[in-house]
Amino acid sequence: MASKIPFEGETSAETPTLEKESSGKGDDVTSDYSLSSRDNIRAELNDQVAAYLAGGGQINQVQPHVTADPPKKPGSSYGSRPI
Repeated sequence: MASKIPFEGETSAETPTLEKESSGKGDDVTSDYSLSSRDNIRAELNDQVAAYLAGGGQINQVQPHVTADPPKKPGSSYGSRPI
């Protein structure tokens, strides 16, 4: 497994960590879809967001039409078949 090497001046207290990691299949958090479990997860997420914002973090909103991949120029395949 690769480990993160901190940059100069960076300490482990500055990097945010998640208390729980879900593995996906078979996890109690992901397999329980009851309303109470969803409310608990929402409350935990709201607490984490509030702590992040209280610590000086920012949330940037991205416009819906913005994508990470710019449109590509269409390629021409005219004459690409062998004779």
